[in-house]
Amino acid sequence: MVGGQAVLEGVMMRSSRALAIAVRLPDGSLLLKDEPYVGLGERYPLLKKPLLRGPVVLLEALVTGLRALTFSAQAALGEEEEQLGWGSLALTLGAAFLLAFALFGFLPHYLSGLAGHLWGRPLTPADFTFHLIDGLLKAVFLLAYIWGISWIREIRRVFQYHGAEHKSICAFEAGQPLDLEHVRQHCTVHPRCGTTFILVVLLVSLVVFALFFPLVPALTHKGLLHNLLQVVVKVGLMFPVAAVAYEIIRFGGSHPRNPLGLVLLWPGLLIQRLTALEPDDDMLEVALAALKAVLAREGVAQPSP
Repeated sequence: MVGGQAVLEGVMMRSSRALAIAVRLPDGSLLLKDEPYVGLGERYPLLKKPLLRGPVVLLEALVTGLRALTFSAQAALGEEEEQLGWGSLALTLGAAFLLAFALFGFLPHYLSGLAGHLWGRPLTPADFTFHLIDGLLKAVFLLAYIWGISWIREIRRVFQYHGAEHKSICAFEAGQPLDLEHVRQHCTVHPRCGTTFILVVLLVSLVVFALFFPLVPALTHKGLLHNLLQVVVKVGLMFPVAAVAYEIIRFGGSHPRNPLGLVLLWPGLLIQRLTALEPDDDMLEVALAALKAVLAREGVAQPSP
């Protein structure tokens, strides 16, 4: 399987043994970086087993995604502008993590506890209703965030490159020639997309949290510090949540016509209408360059027109 990620003015593609990043430079030329890649699953076959591979894939996606974003950011600045230092990158990533923790972790959790006042009884993580409200608030915040940033020109272009990545992979998986004529015909959504993964994680986490917290009464007390501790525990529980969510995504991706797979993945496929937009031909060329570089390193023959 080949997966990818949109970056600044470009696309990263990755398989189990190859990685490539293609970026459109300010002067219109194409910069391609490809290299062999050996994932943890290839080094340690045990990590490819079901329920173990999910957290590993998530960790690898974070690491390779950061590398690809750093490379594309440096390339997008051009030679005449000051390059980004590691200090600036660390500060940016730290601020992004704190924002995500506050907006998608702590704030929905805190507001879920306050929601009990609407009908006159306190809510704690021991109540299923608490986690239901928490999940709904996270979904609303996520949709509002995606919709808001989609108005930023640079982010909208990233979403278009996201669509180019999906179209290219869809053409490859359909066994069609990797040229503009065939790639244009495909849809911009894909069942194994990270956007779908986020939605599945949200749904799985709702169930896991609702089952876990009632078993640990010491973690269900009210109060600001207790809320903070509860959110930290939720972050730790993301590893088993990711394990289950990945298996659902993998099942849906392998059985795209299966009714169960469609039911499990349709919310994520719907959200991709916001995050994977229709690209232009220049963007498709970038995505195809990255994909072809990965396939060349894998020794995969490409269909002829």
